[in-house]
Amino acid sequence: MIDKKVIRTLVEEWLQGGEYFLVDVLETADDRIVVEIDHADGVWIEDCADLSRFLQEKLGEELDNYELEVGSAGLGQPFKVPQQYVNHVGKIVEVVGRDGKKTQGVLTLVDGDKFVVTVQEKQRIEGKKRPVMVDVEKSFSMNDVKSTKYVLKMKE
Repeated sequence: MIDKKVIRTLVEEWLQGGEYFLVDVLETADDRIVVEIDHADGVWIEDCADLSRFLQEKLGEELDNYELEVGSAGLGQPFKVPQQYVNHVGKIVEVVGRDGKKTQGVLTLVDGDKFVVTVQEKQRIEGKKRPVMVDVEKSFSMNDVKSTKYVLKMKE
């Protein structure tokens, strides 16, 4: 069995000096090794192929009993590492709290493990007959939410 730490170390070596970052390394029960990487501008298939070749060269025969899959973290998948939050500042995200409550809005700030989502809410404003939509900032901790993911909006 190939140690996940060895794979992580090799991936980090390949990533050194580039703009890609490691999201996750998974080993499945059916002998698959899945390496997920990401980049602020998206992941290119050529780079996935390059990383795959690099791992095959470094691990050699150790990989013979495994199926190696290298790809991007995927749109619509929950964020796994803080860099994914940073890359999505200014974009619409959906946050699911520990209580199951969903909040959707624009990710406006990331500071360490804290982040802020700006949402539109109806509020009564003094002097106005009807409620108006206003921006409200909601703060979260990455460790205190079930998930956060990018919301892909189709242009109308």
